[in-house]
This record gives sequence, structure tokens and C-alpha cells, in this order.
Amino acid sequence: MTLKTSLLAAAAAFAVATVAAPVLADSGPSDAEIAHIAYTAGALDVAAAKQALAKSHNKDVRAFASVMLRDHEAVNGQALALVKKLKVTPADNATSQALSKQAAETHDKLEKLDGAAFDKGYVDNEVAYHKAVNGALQSTLIPSADNGELKSLLETGLTLFSEHQAHAEQLARKM
Repeated sequence: MTLKTSLLAAAAAFAVATVAAPVLADSGPSDAEIAHIAYTAGALDVAAAKQALAKSHNKDVRAFASVMLRDHEAVNGQALALVKKLKVTPADNATSQALSKQAAETHDKLEKLDGAAFDKGYVDNEVAYHKAVNGALQSTLIPSADNGELKSLLETGLTLFSEHQAHAEQLARKM
């Protein structure tokens, strides 16, 4: 597994988990719950990127969405491989469900927008999403992970998602 692939997998797995971290019990999520959160988070950002590619005509927004699509699809593939290797069955949980609900609401809001309004809405959401994911990784997911490989992957993901956040913030300033 390359460093970039490891970073992508970690980032995808924990981006989703951090968005809804307050929903989790005080003891923190189990590794099986973290795996489900991570996969869900990655899949949701893939869906958002596909929506942006379908609706946006802005070359910078499309380029960013392409990176999100590529990175999060790669991360989900790596997350699935790690889950299989560790023989962990991802466990659905309130955080995964809350993330899915929030993503559906955001998708519906963005679907009603066109042109520059859509582009701004998408990019602003990506900034907020990555801030939440990075915060969740630091405060909840990494500290809650029991498996060393999972914890390492999450730490690597935090590095990648920080890059995503910086990219999204730069794009937001241009809009």
C-alpha cells in the first residue's frame, strides 16, 4: 500500500466519523463502528463529488470534485481491504445514520441550485465537511481506535483531509 493510498483510505474512513461525532456514546465508537462510519463518510463525499461533476461548469470546482471522487473511491477501497484483513464486520450506528441523513438533506438543497450558487454551496459544504472530519479524527476517531493499523490509517487520513480542507478553503476564497 503506497503512502498516498494509505492517506486516502484513512481520510475517507474518518471524515465521515468526525462529522457526527457528538452522536457517539461517551466511550467512543468501536473499531467496527469506526469502519462503518469511515466507509459511509467516503461514500457520501463520492456522491457529493458526482453531483458537482453533473451540475457544475466551473473548471476549478470540477477539478476539485474530480480529486474528491478519485481520493474517496480509493480510500473506500482501502478501507474495505483493511476491514477484510482485520476480519471486522462494520457495524451500523447512529453516527453513520446521522451522516447519511445530513448528506441527503445537503444533496437536496444543492440540487435546487444552479451555476455560481451551486458551485458556492458545494464548495462551502466541502470546507465545513472537511473541518468536521478533521476535528472528529483528532478528538474521537483516532483516540477511540483500538487496532494499531486502523489508528495509523486514521492518522495518515488526517494528513490527507487537511490537504482537502486547505484546497476547499482556497477554492472558496476564489468564489
